Amino acid sequence: MAKSFTIAVDAMSGDHGVVVCVPAALTALRELPLLEVLLVGEPGAINRALGSAATSFAGRLHVVAASQVVAMHEHPRDAVRRKKDSSMRVAINQVKSGKAQACVSAGNTGALMAIAHFVLRTLPGIERAAIISVIPAAGGHTYMLDLGANASATAEQLLQFGVMGSIVAAELARLTKPRVGLLNIGEEDIKGHEIVQAAHRLLQASALNYVGFVEGTDIFSGEVDVVVTDGFTGNVALKSMEGIAGLIGLTMRQEFTRHAGRKLMGLCAWPALKAVRERFDPRRYNGASMVGLAGIVIKSHGGADQLAFAQAIRTAVLEAEQDVPRRIVDVLMAQHSKEPAT
Repeated sequence: MAKSFTIAVDAMSGDHGVVVCVPAALTALRELPLLEVLLVGEPGAINRALGSAATSFAGRLHVVAASQVVAMHEHPRDAVRRKKDSSMRVAINQVKSGKAQACVSAGNTGALMAIAHFVLRTLPGIERAAIISVIPAAGGHTYMLDLGANASATAEQLLQFGVMGSIVAAELARLTKPRVGLLNIGEEDIKGHEIVQAAHRLLQASALNYVGFVEGTDIFSGEVDVVVTDGFTGNVALKSMEGIAGLIGLTMRQEFTRHAGRKLMGLCAWPALKAVRERFDPRRYNGASMVGLAGIVIKSHGGADQLAFAQAIRTAVLEAEQDVPRRIVDVLMAQHSKEPAT
């Protein structure tokens, strides 16, 4: 972190609000000496959560007042129209005004996307923003988008998702030519509906390192860096992964505590089991980017604990360092300049 960045934190967001968001922000401030944080929300609640820690970061930590909170199940339209002084809206306003380089919220995903779209708008050349996150995979991880921002997508929008995903993977994972795949029901060129087929042709004709159709198993194979799909399919896939991970964890706990012999085996295997748990700990991957907006907005899981929310703040800092929105615009402009005139 060579220069200072300011991150606006929706301190009232998520299942736990200031109880998690404020300590997580303090963790990030300790780790990153050049970081500044704007804690947005009800000043009384924020200051109580800060306690004496506020004096330790004088000049780097500021409280921005907001009188409303967007509920986790509030309709996005109501959040946009009726919650103009919500902590979520005010935090995004900090990015719009230039007072912050990124915003982090654990709030209602639909409301966050709607407010971010309304306040920041999308980048030139991007029709819709998408949600991108990192998924554990063999030998590292895979970036996947869209994970729920758009229930459907056109072929052109899927191409734009591919461009944005490739840039995020290149900038955040330092990959020279990220391998981009389009999620389908099979790898054969003849498979898939019309939109997927049309997107396939557009991606083939693009400057991306496009490897073709990929299946669900390829997400974890380590043979692709970016997986592109619509938000409906992506969200179902993500929730399925979370469910399977939970089931495996539950089953292992049951089997290793079934009787004394199994408990002894569990103790012997504990170092390996601990390493596996840490490698696939979802808190280490928390922080999905709403990529394609004219500003950086990071969505933390609503149930995130302090460790997970701090990771979302780190993601925001990393995207701000790499200026991901500007990189997307640069690549799109370069791509369009190479297109033949009609």
